[in-house]
Amino acid sequence: MNERGESDSPVVPAKPPNKTSVAEVVEERGLAKGNTARPTRPGHRAGPGVPHGLARVREVARRDKEARFTALLHHVDLNRLRAAYWAIRPQAAPGVDGVRWEDYGQELEANLRDLLVRVHSGAYRASPSRRVYIPKADGRQRPLGIATLEDKILQRAVVEVLGAVYEVDFLGFSYGFRPGRGPHYALDALTVGISRKKVNWVLDADIREFFTNLDHRWLVKFLEHRIADQRVLRLIGKWLSAGVIENGELSETSEGAPQGASASPLLANVYLHYVFDLWAQWWRSRYARGDMIIVRFADDFVAGFEYQEDAQRFLAGLRERFAKFGLELHPDKTRLIEFGRHAARARAARGVGKPETFDFLGFTHICGKTRTGRFWVKRKTISKRMRAKLAEVKDQLKRRRHLPIPEQGLWLASVVSGHLAYYAVPGNTDAVAAFRTQATRHWYKALRCRSQRTRLDWTRMHRLETRWLPPARVKHPFPERRFDARTRGRSPVR
Repeated sequence: MNERGESDSPVVPAKPPNKTSVAEVVEERGLAKGNTARPTRPGHRAGPGVPHGLARVREVARRDKEARFTALLHHVDLNRLRAAYWAIRPQAAPGVDGVRWEDYGQELEANLRDLLVRVHSGAYRASPSRRVYIPKADGRQRPLGIATLEDKILQRAVVEVLGAVYEVDFLGFSYGFRPGRGPHYALDALTVGISRKKVNWVLDADIREFFTNLDHRWLVKFLEHRIADQRVLRLIGKWLSAGVIENGELSETSEGAPQGASASPLLANVYLHYVFDLWAQWWRSRYARGDMIIVRFADDFVAGFEYQEDAQRFLAGLRERFAKFGLELHPDKTRLIEFGRHAARARAARGVGKPETFDFLGFTHICGKTRTGRFWVKRKTISKRMRAKLAEVKDQLKRRRHLPIPEQGLWLASVVSGHLAYYAVPGNTDAVAAFRTQATRHWYKALRCRSQRTRLDWTRMHRLETRWLPPARVKHPFPERRFDARTRGRSPVR
C-alpha cells in the first residue's frame, strides 16, 4: 500500500454495489478510474494552452484522472480576489496586523491590485496566524489560527481554483466543506445507509488532533499528484510554514494546519482523500465480506459493517494506515458498537441491555422504532452540546439584560432560529422544544434582575416568548426523502 491508497499487488476489480455505500451507488460514484491502481504520470498538460475558465479546468480534471495542472495561478485574478473579499464575514476577527474588513475595503481596488501584483511576482509573504482558543462542549479548548484579512482573501481565491480540480476526485462518501454537501446531507446518507443496508456494527472513530498532526511533507506529495504549478505549491507552503503568534511570541509550524484558515478545510480533505478515502474504498472492494458503508465529514467519520469480523479487521488496518502518515485514532473516542435493525433483538437475547449509541455531527444516534414497530435511526441533540449552548445563552443574556426588550428579543430569536435550523430534525422535537423553553427561562431570570420592583411574571413572559421566539417545529424532511430527491435527478447533487 502506498501513499495514494494503492495496493502493491495487482488490482482487484471492484465488487458489485452490495459493497458500496448507499450514497455512492445512487450517485453513481464508483472507484475513480486510474486513481487507485496506477502511479501518477504527467498526463495531459493542463497549462498554457488551456482556456482560462475554471469550467475547462474541471472538465480536464474529470476527463483525465492523471492530469497534472501546470498553470493554475493565472486563474487567481482581480475579479476572483474581489469576490473572495466580499465573501468574508465583515465581523470576522482580525489577524496579527489588526486590519479589519471595513479598513481594507476603504481602498479595496488599490489593495487588491497590490496583492495581485505581489502574488504573481513572487513578492507575497504570508503572515503568521493569531492563536485564539474557543471552548469545546467537553470543557477543553480548541485552538484556532486567525489569518490576516489579506491571507484570507488569497486563500479563498486559491481554494476556489483548486476546488475545480479536486471536486471531481473526491469520493461520494466525503461530505465536509464541499459545495452542496453540508452536514445534513452527510447525516442523511448515514441514516439511509444504516436503514437500507445490512449494517449490524458501527465504527465510531475520532482522529486525535488531526489539524495539529497533519504532515506537511506528505501533504505536498499528495498535492503534487494533481498540481504541477510550483507557484501554487509555494503559496501553500508559505501558509503552512507561516507560524503562529501566541502571547506575543512567534512559534514555527513544521506540521499541522491552522483551524480557522480558509485553505485548511480543502487541504484537510486532500490529505484524508489519499490517506483514508482511497484506502477505505480499496479495502471495501477487496476485503469486506458483507455490506459496508462509510460517511466522512472533514476529520469525523463513521463506518458501518454487516459482520463484526470485517469491522475489526478494518479497524486494525486503519490504525496501521494512519500510523504511516502521522495520524492516530483517539483511543478513548474510537469505539466499535453493535448498532442496526437487529441490534436490540440480538443484545436482548444475550442479556446485555439496549444497543449503545454514537455521536456524529451534533446528534446522538439511537436504535429506535417507529409507531408501527419498524426500525429507524432516531437522532437527538447531543446533551453536552445543548448544555454548553444554553450556558452561553445564559451568560449573554446577563450581559444584555439592560438593553431594550425588542433588542434582546431579536438577538435571542436569532439564536433559537439558528438552533432550530440545524437540530429540528424528525424525532428531535422534544429536545429543540426543551432548548427553547430553557432559553426562555434564562431570559425571564435576566429580565427580573433588571429591577427589584419588577412586575414581570410568567403571564407576561409567555407573551414575550410568543412574540419573539419562533415555535419549535420540525425544519427538515425525513432523511430518506431528501436523500432520494438529491440523488435521483430531482435535485442536483452538486
